[in-house]
Amino acid sequence: MKLLVAGGDRVDAGKTTFSAGLCRKTSARGYKPRAGNDYWFDHDDYRTAVADGRLYGKDAKRLAAASPQPVRPEEINPTHRLWLPTPGRGSGLLGQDGRQFVCDRVRVGDDAPDGIPTNDAGDAFVVNDTVEIPASARESLPLSEAVRVDSLPAFNDLMERLHAPATDRVADEIEATDRAVVESYADIARPFPSLSADAVAVVEPRRCRVFDGERYLKACEVASGSAREGQLEERVGNVLELVDPVATVSLPALTGEERSDSDAVADAYAPAYEALLSVAL
Repeated sequence: MKLLVAGGDRVDAGKTTFSAGLCRKTSARGYKPRAGNDYWFDHDDYRTAVADGRLYGKDAKRLAAASPQPVRPEEINPTHRLWLPTPGRGSGLLGQDGRQFVCDRVRVGDDAPDGIPTNDAGDAFVVNDTVEIPASARESLPLSEAVRVDSLPAFNDLMERLHAPATDRVADEIEATDRAVVESYADIARPFPSLSADAVAVVEPRRCRVFDGERYLKACEVASGSAREGQLEERVGNVLELVDPVATVSLPALTGEERSDSDAVADAYAPAYEALLSVAL
């Protein structure tokens, strides 16, 4: 059983809270194939990770904790990007206004491409050579031997060699997993094109819309502007113009303490999870 959770809002849709509770409800392993955090806005989470010489975000950490077997965040989140605000400098290397990517952590295991160094955990790092790296990142992360990029063509080439195979590996793992909850990122409709799903939950404050997995993914294909992975991504809003929900369920407001307790979320969101499972099973 494969369950996809996407967000109807770009920011704070509640995807991770919903996904963590769903992992508890179904005893499924959670996955966050692509993620990122911001050196400024997510500084506490960033410092927690780099203190151990690692790079991951709170979403992957919560999903790992909610999964039934022990798992490191990096294992369920093969690609993580660190962003840095750059006010007044226009768009950066990846075309993001007001921010630049600092570095990527890509999990490659024993399958690193030629010339790509990895750390002992099997992670490779890619550094943006056009920005100043924060001192804490230079001191705590293995960036001295990381691959450095200074242009979009060079970065696109590296993504084909490094990032795409990492996504393929986690895609194969998800497909082979008996029960998986896959959380997308921002308001992207699906984290990668080859994903299969038995049912889809699109969550946002106050509601969850449930979709048949096959119909939702077919709508993603129609909405897609390109078959080339990573170049154009389908936004949830564009996809939902093409497919109707099977059910819409209200989500209650939760306290901070309840949101941090996946078992409490599983109880509070039980009607939404039951509607989702009725479509998946």
